[in-house]
Amino acid sequence: MASIVITTLNARYIHTAFGLRYLYANMGNLQAETALLEFGVQQRPIEIVEKLLQQQARIIGFGVYIWNVAEISAVVAILKQVAPETIIVLGGPEVSHPPDLPAVAELADYIVTGNGEISFPQLCSQLLTGITQIPKIIVGKPALLATLVAPYSHYSDTDIRQRIIYVEASRGCPFKCEFCLSSLDTTAKPFELQPFLQEMEILYQRGARHFKFIDRTFNLKVDSSVAILEFFLARISEDLYLHFEVIPDNLPERLKQVIVKFPPGVLQFEVGVQTFDPAIQQLISRKQDNQKTRDNLNWLRQHSNAHIHADLIAGLPGDTLAGFGASFDDLIVLNPQEIQVGILKRLRGAPINRHNEGYRLRYDPNPPYTILSTSNFSFTDLQRIGRFARFWDLIGNSGRFSATLPLIVGDRPFDRFLLFSDALYTLTDSTWQIALKRLFELTYTVMSKTLMLPHTDTLEALSQDFLRSGEKSPPNFLQNTTEIRAKRGLANKRQRQYL
Repeated sequence: MASIVITTLNARYIHTAFGLRYLYANMGNLQAETALLEFGVQQRPIEIVEKLLQQQARIIGFGVYIWNVAEISAVVAILKQVAPETIIVLGGPEVSHPPDLPAVAELADYIVTGNGEISFPQLCSQLLTGITQIPKIIVGKPALLATLVAPYSHYSDTDIRQRIIYVEASRGCPFKCEFCLSSLDTTAKPFELQPFLQEMEILYQRGARHFKFIDRTFNLKVDSSVAILEFFLARISEDLYLHFEVIPDNLPERLKQVIVKFPPGVLQFEVGVQTFDPAIQQLISRKQDNQKTRDNLNWLRQHSNAHIHADLIAGLPGDTLAGFGASFDDLIVLNPQEIQVGILKRLRGAPINRHNEGYRLRYDPNPPYTILSTSNFSFTDLQRIGRFARFWDLIGNSGRFSATLPLIVGDRPFDRFLLFSDALYTLTDSTWQIALKRLFELTYTVMSKTLMLPHTDTLEALSQDFLRSGEKSPPNFLQNTTEIRAKRGLANKRQRQYL
């Protein structure tokens, strides 16, 4: 049993609640009375309530995010019905910007905005000692990083074996991109390097091999970036995987010299390009040297083994369908392994909200608050981009259609893939639950009847990709081709030789 429960709902089982572990690590003398429980958004709210109440806690604190606010709202509503005496405290980005608060805030007893490592334990101490004259909204106090207790020992062995291990070498961001909550930070502050690396060594010795750095600007301070990369370079193993979010236009020579030493499959760089349009960049206070960004992405693809995950955002103020397409075409030429096509979301407190009226930014009132239309981007076209993004994941990012994709996009990648996406949706009336074999068949139909591609080229590309897919029975359009039968026969013959 615990007096205090801290909890949240993760988007997927593989995720871990890094913020809760920081909170738990810094509960001080209340840690022995605190339980950390994690759930998933797929779980039934009533079952979550049952497990929470088994702790018989006086205080339950929830971490509320854009991806779980609806589910947490349902959990809190049930709690208030069956256990009204339980004190509910909300924290996290979704409740940190009053008066812009979700409806669940009305049900909460207290809300801690911003950082909670100091303010939440103080609140709990007051409540457990009978102090009740406390304002409902408590402004979180940011702690000096050197005074924080590190959270890494609170990853369980199961976490290390089965889940993503989140780590941070710095907090904050010096940039002011208005679509991002990090624009509210004053600057980026690093944790002390040697203690941080000691924690990484302990995690590594415990078996951790999948490290996801949540630093917004990993390559901002090159000395630290190089030291961290060299630390892991000395511990290279076949299963080591490192994810970093990097600034696209800052790749000095010292950093390049370390990056080139990593073998394939270890480094993943998430590169936030967002847009190549200088007018939009200026409008949303984004400082990005587009030429350096292009040069650095080219260098990474040509001279390193890093996997590049590049982000674009559709629906920014001033953006248009054609303008977004131009950024997509600019990016695809640079050949990142993945292009994440994101749709703008309304983040509470983000400075971009100052453009809501001027650019008629209209968002879905339901989480995750996706942009619906703007003065320059119609609802219909944003819906098309949403489907484009999903089909791009299936065709472009999956790696399953490496021979077919160049035929689809040709020399006008955005326009042609949008045409492909529109036609695919017409056939399916869905972007989900499309089996791989059916996806091959649909792709063949669209390439033949909509894109009007040469039949021989289409069959050749799709047969190559299908043979790599692992699917056992070929789609209908390949079943009668001599080539696919011959290749499958050769593959079976080779397989029998090793039996």
